[in-house]
Amino acid sequence: MTITASAPRFEHLAEPLGIGVPAPRISWTTDAPAGWSQAAYEIEIRRGSATATSGRVESAEQILVPWPADPLESRERAEARVRLWGSDGSASEFGEWAAAEAGLLDPSDWIAHAVGAAWEENEDKDLRRPPLVRRAFAASDVASARLYATAHGVYEAEINGRRVGLDALNPGWTVYSERLRVHAYDVTALLRDGENVIGAWLGDGWYRGRLGFTHHGHTFDLYGDDLSFIAQLEITHADGSVTTIATDGSWEAHPSPILRSGLYNGEVYDAREEVDGWSAPGSATAGWTPVAVRPARPERFVAPEGPPVRCTEELTPVEVLTSPAGRTVLDFGQNFTGRLRITVSGNAGDTVTLRTAEVLQGGEIYTRPLRAAKSTDVYTLRGGGSETWEPRFTTHGFRFVEVTGWPGSLDAGDIVGRVYHSDMPRTGWFTSSDESLNKLHENVVWGTRSNFVDIPTDCPQRDERLGWTGDIQVFAPTASFLFDVSGFLSSWLKDLAVEQRREDTVPWYVPVIPGGPMWTPTRPGAVWGDAAVLTPWTLFERFADEGVLAAQYESARGWVDQIEALAGPSRLWNTGFQLGDWLDPAAPPDDPADAKTDRYLVATAYFAWSARRLADAAAVLGFSADEARYRALAEEVRAAFVDEYWDGDRLTSDAQTAYALAIRFELLPAPLREVAGRRLAELVTEGGNRIAVGFAGVNVVADALSSTGHADAAFDLLFERECPSWMYMVDQGATTIWERWDSQMPDGTVNPGRMTSFNHYALGSIADWLHREVAGLSPAEPGYRRIRFAPTPGPLASASARHLTPYGEAAISWTSADGELSVEVTVPTGATGIVELPSGRHEVGSGTHRFA
Repeated sequence: MTITASAPRFEHLAEPLGIGVPAPRISWTTDAPAGWSQAAYEIEIRRGSATATSGRVESAEQILVPWPADPLESRERAEARVRLWGSDGSASEFGEWAAAEAGLLDPSDWIAHAVGAAWEENEDKDLRRPPLVRRAFAASDVASARLYATAHGVYEAEINGRRVGLDALNPGWTVYSERLRVHAYDVTALLRDGENVIGAWLGDGWYRGRLGFTHHGHTFDLYGDDLSFIAQLEITHADGSVTTIATDGSWEAHPSPILRSGLYNGEVYDAREEVDGWSAPGSATAGWTPVAVRPARPERFVAPEGPPVRCTEELTPVEVLTSPAGRTVLDFGQNFTGRLRITVSGNAGDTVTLRTAEVLQGGEIYTRPLRAAKSTDVYTLRGGGSETWEPRFTTHGFRFVEVTGWPGSLDAGDIVGRVYHSDMPRTGWFTSSDESLNKLHENVVWGTRSNFVDIPTDCPQRDERLGWTGDIQVFAPTASFLFDVSGFLSSWLKDLAVEQRREDTVPWYVPVIPGGPMWTPTRPGAVWGDAAVLTPWTLFERFADEGVLAAQYESARGWVDQIEALAGPSRLWNTGFQLGDWLDPAAPPDDPADAKTDRYLVATAYFAWSARRLADAAAVLGFSADEARYRALAEEVRAAFVDEYWDGDRLTSDAQTAYALAIRFELLPAPLREVAGRRLAELVTEGGNRIAVGFAGVNVVADALSSTGHADAAFDLLFERECPSWMYMVDQGATTIWERWDSQMPDGTVNPGRMTSFNHYALGSIADWLHREVAGLSPAEPGYRRIRFAPTPGPLASASARHLTPYGEAAISWTSADGELSVEVTVPTGATGIVELPSGRHEVGSGTHRFA
């Protein structure tokens, strides 16, 4: 019998270099024969030549177990490996080593300052030209080298003419005044004996670039008006001595060939302004001037918890079109977030302009949905041969590109689409016998990739791209199946807590920017504010991370306490501003909150659910008094909901979302739940199987139907082809999920509402039901320690799902034919399965199991 523990993982980090946790929790997966179970483990820690061990720990735990040694110090590297004992008395050898290295854990570790250009900038903030910054230094006998870097703005570092890492848009977007990320890089291989040069490109990014909605204007300099690089290069020599090259007054600056750059507008680059070899030894010093030096404020520095933004895929155009106006338009066949890389030859001064858009209308790129975002990149050639260029400090959401000024003939391979998003590992897959359903699911995946760009955004193309709390609250379960979003979302939730404290409530979007009178000052709103409670719970449910519940507990409790105060003794949240069932298809284009379901019914339902989930979190964390208090509160709100909104034999809002929330949030006693399920199914039929829910109902309506015995109605909703429906989007050629059910009208024109996107993810939260109920794979205990396998075939002939749980791969596939359901399930080592079939309930251990 061979049993092997994998190389361990530290926290949720795929790349544990420069971590900010001195005692990182450790996880592993196990390769063992079917049915084997862990009884004990031992973790060995190696630090230099010294080793320490946890000793044998009698425990079946293997997810986020405590660090078994002294905490790491700044810069310290440690390796860990694991061995196991089985409940049958078997034992493994030690598995492979994995290494983690701490970053600079204390502000006193920093000597760097913030450095940038000292010259006067253009008063028109859209036209500010960013600098290059650099410093030459000598090095010898290099044993290892680490670069710790961040910026006011965004940056790309170079050493000796070579780029450091492949990350984009670092340090990402956090509440910079309190949380500024520092990334660490192993740059040993980039250094050489003798003269070296370190430098950085800079761009405005979120720190000081244009942000906001066009109808209330835009904001610049939200976090500061300086554009600065902050870095510390620490070189360890062969004799153990350390040389530190930090950003300080010895650095110099030069205007960049990037003439201007913005996240919304795009990048303008003049290759004639390039400085040859600027980050390499021996380059000319003419035109370089001393930098401006400012405080770095390292007390706010934090290490990344999730992956950086990177290019994860390249796309080539599927078609080169000529528009009715005679313009050249490239169709990439897929709506995505990213930028373009061009390879072009021409004369010095030739200028290529690239305008991007999500859709065509009348054969031309249609830019009205971009609002004030120009989404345009401009490249001026240097001349003298083939030139390759890609913008550095912008991204666009697009499928189509209008190309003007291209010298000579344009071949499809001359322009490549580069897909950018946070580089989260893919963890979930779904397929079925219905190709339209598979396309819908693929669109959900692309919508996730497009909008998980350092924060969970609402859209990637227009002048917005904000971390709307309600959108991710309803979508987090879907995202948590498809990708490892654990570190990505735990980091964003910390910013939510910061902004909640600063705004005196949970904001509509995080980080907060000025948003005009509708959004500023921030007012509490259901569905959106409930992200403070429900999103941490989702991460606990899917990743078994009690730490995120603990980290966010005060935020979650603060939200529920605030709503309790607003509701008062009535326990009804029935006052104040609410978005309610946002983007109900019945709402007029210019008033997306005017839904069929009473917005206060939505608010009170969410109040009850968040109070209940807060009680659950308190129970996990051992806060027994809080658990009792919030369970009682949840019951009081639930009773008030029924008393206020149940009228005879139906809800006062006789609408799909109202019933779906009441059922899914378990607000009705059993007899009324049955009545509500029947009425919800009737509403689906009466509505011609067309969807009649917005953001508040979209993630619960299918579950409400299937859990009350009306799965057939849920499938009727799912497979309806007429507008509004999910399949309407597919039939209209969508390659992502739309913001509105009718972002594109049946006549092919774009919805006239000024808020129209073709790449949102909220309405894609139906995919969570596809994973859990249709394929039938869901967590029965946190982290999938127990896995529920319970397929719902409906009209499908087959379906399958696969998910990389914290314990390893879980999978289900089934076929349905001639009255027989054939099911195969796979349970990873460390987990158990509950298989629920029409023939009965079966409990299974690890391994692959078949049923018919």
